[in-house]
Amino acid sequence: MSDLSLLALGLTLLALTCGVAGLRLYGSGRARQRELLTRLAGAGSAASEAAGAGSSGGGRRRRFDRLDRRLRGTDFGRRLRLKLQATGLDLSVGEYAVYVLAGMAALWLIASVVLAPFFGPVFALVALWGGNVFLSWQRAKRTDRFISQLPELARLIANGTAAGLAMRTALSMAAEEMDDPAGAELTTVANQLAVGRSLEEALGELDERLPSRELTVLVTTLILANRAGGTIVSSLRNLTNTLEERKETRREVRTMLAEINATAVTIPLLGLGALLMINSMSPGALSRVTGSPGGQIAMLVALGLYVVGFVVVRRFGRVDV
Repeated sequence: MSDLSLLALGLTLLALTCGVAGLRLYGSGRARQRELLTRLAGAGSAASEAAGAGSSGGGRRRRFDRLDRRLRGTDFGRRLRLKLQATGLDLSVGEYAVYVLAGMAALWLIASVVLAPFFGPVFALVALWGGNVFLSWQRAKRTDRFISQLPELARLIANGTAAGLAMRTALSMAAEEMDDPAGAELTTVANQLAVGRSLEEALGELDERLPSRELTVLVTTLILANRAGGTIVSSLRNLTNTLEERKETRREVRTMLAEINATAVTIPLLGLGALLMINSMSPGALSRVTGSPGGQIAMLVALGLYVVGFVVVRRFGRVDV
């Protein structure tokens, strides 16, 4: 065998060895990445529920794990993960996506059978919108509970800093003292601080998960005090009184607008009831109406008017306090 053949054989063996080593290194890196993503998802879910266990650490086994990893790698998945964490629901991104798709398929089938095939895609879009509305409602409800705890939270942080504790220690102490959702959210902040994240980043993510003016004011006060120092104790105590007054004002405004919000929900329900009544009185009437382009256009215009009515009434009932 010539020297050139030996050299080619040696280079081939070296390339194969490097290829095998590279594949092993790539596989181990992917495994560590999946493990890290699972641990982070489990830690976020556990902090939201204050249960102390995530998807990889003693909690229930997550379904649709492969889809969940793919979605969490996208911008949409990251935003959806933050929104799910803010709701406090024990759902992963993959599970939520599958459940919404199943709901869309079910409503499509039900609307096509009960009303007319034309209403299948419409009700599927309603299911998609309803899933987002459900998450927003859950987050708003949890945010309201968190806002009601803000005066006590500010009081605990003020007492901790007045006793000479550092800001991070005062936040950890408040996380142990308070109930959910404030306790769970502060536990998430404390865990992020423990792994090296800055106070501004951890509190900024908290403000992004539970957006409200009250929390923004508290987060800004804590960040400025941590950055520049100053009389944080007196500032927090003054903020506590302000938050107490705003909490009472929000409760009064919510009571006054309850009737308007109920009207906004009643409007589309009346339209759905009218469709069901027409189809029950004259079976197949909706199929005949939506069987022509003119009937489909008229139906879309009617649905659009109901949507506009819902949005307008909701706007009337929205007062920023």
